Order: sequence, then C-alpha cells, then structure tokens
Amino acid sequence: MARKLPPLNALRAFEAAARHLSVTRAAGELNVTPAAVSHQVKALEDRLGVALFRRLNRALLLTDAGQLLLPGLRDGFDRLAEAVQRVRAHGAGNALTVSVAPSFAAKWLVPRLDRFRAAHADIEIRLDATDQLVDFAREDVDVAIRYGAGDYPGLHADRLFTDEVIPVCSPRLLEAPHPLRKPADLRWHTLLHVGWATDGAFWPDWRMWLLAAGVRDVAPTHGPKFKQEGMVVQAALEGHGVALASSVLVADDLAAGRLVRPFDLGLPLSFAYYLVCPGAAADQPKVAAFRAWILAEAKRQPASRPG
Repeated sequence: MARKLPPLNALRAFEAAARHLSVTRAAGELNVTPAAVSHQVKALEDRLGVALFRRLNRALLLTDAGQLLLPGLRDGFDRLAEAVQRVRAHGAGNALTVSVAPSFAAKWLVPRLDRFRAAHADIEIRLDATDQLVDFAREDVDVAIRYGAGDYPGLHADRLFTDEVIPVCSPRLLEAPHPLRKPADLRWHTLLHVGWATDGAFWPDWRMWLLAAGVRDVAPTHGPKFKQEGMVVQAALEGHGVALASSVLVADDLAAGRLVRPFDLGLPLSFAYYLVCPGAAADQPKVAAFRAWILAEAKRQPASRPG
C-alpha cells in the first residue's frame, strides 16, 4: 500500500523546529535559512489542516496537534538514521570516524595516530574535526573526544585525563631584554588570550591567573584574543607573547623544548577529556581497539614542569 505522507523536507523542518522550539536553531541544524524552515512548516500545517505551533513574540510553543505529531516523527527519524548508519557501517567495513575538536586533533591526537595505525593497520581512521557536539543517532560518527564534566546520558564514557591551565611561551622570551624570571615580569610581555567555554564553564583567564600569582600591576585584558586554543598556542610558539593554555595540548611542545613553562603556578580545571560512544558500540572490535589504544596513550601523557 502506498504511504500518503507529506513531503519529507516539511516533516524534517517541523521535527527540528519542534525539538529545538526554535526556527533559527532548526535552520542551523538543517543548513538552510530560517525563512525556509518557516515556509516548510507552514506548508505542512496547510497540508494537515491544523496549526502545529503557537507563535509568540519571543517563543515557539507546540499546539496539541504538534505535541501529538512530534514523538512519532522523532522516533521515525531516529529509526531512519539507525538504518542508514547500519548500511554505512556495512559499507565502510573497518573505518572508524572520530569526532574531535580541531585544537585537540592538531596538538594531541594527530601526532599519535601513526602508533594506532601501526598496531591496527586494518582500521581506517577518519577524523571529523569540529567544535560541535556530535549526535550519534543522526551522524556518521563512531566515537567522540569531549571535554566536560563526564555527564553523558546514554553514552559510554572513558575518562582520559584531567587538565590545568598553565602559562607557556617560546624559550626566546626567557632571554629577551626583559626575561621572565618572576610573574611580575609579565608587565613587559604581550599576554595572549583565548575565549573558550564548554557546557557553561569558562576557561580561566589571565585575570584569574594574575590574582592567584599575587600580581596587581599587569593589565589582564591587553593583548590579542583568539577563538581557538590551537591558535593561541601557535602564537606562543612564534614568540608573539605568553599564553595560558591546556597542559594537555602543549605537552608535546614542552617536551620538545618548543615551548617552556616559565612559572610553576597552574589553574586546575574541573573538567576532563573523555572518549564517548554509544553504549551498544563500546565493545565493537574497531571501537574497543581505539578505546584501548587511546587510554594507553593517555597514561603516557607527560607532566609539565616549569622551565
């Protein structure tokens, strides 16, 4: 029997807008304009002959009809995504897709991947470098590396390592006209800043570090600002100033002498790095192999020391 369904695009637009209760967020998820989402939803309402949303000045609420339609559509799209994922997994064979933040990928994961490939030549690694949280039910991703509090409902989470924020700079700055000998010497140097946040927790900044160090006469907000931590680390490597950075991400640069830690004081972070995946996938051979490898690599993480 032929299924008489409204257009799929209209159903997708409604399901996304209803799930987010936001046309703008739905448009971002679907990679279309808000106007396109609104048009699709209006077309669906006209086709069904009912209003699905109550549109208020600054809010979007579901009508009774909308609340009746959403659960079935959400379950249907989840089942479609699972079916597509099964087909992709069948076609991809032993390919493993890892979702990871660009800075962590560049500074920690990529330099170590040769060791994984040497041990598991049959598994093809595919990196999805993004700051967006992956939706395992809807995206073609096997595992993700996340930075957070470890509260990931419905997912298996392996804690990799904790972290702290430390000052780092090029070794050239230790021998500059105003060498870094004590925290107060930062008055002669450029401070490099990164604007970073996750799950509502903000990255410690220079104001916090200077207060902890007892320094009062250094301007805590002056200096260039970067959106990604990898950028601020690169600026420090180039000798452009002193950065506050994750001890995890600069570990290799410190060990190689490309960066130095001029002062002992670090600011501990309450968050940690986790490897997460759907619970049902945790013991799949390719996922289990990657989990075992990255946990072993995490144990090898060198501790940073003042230079």
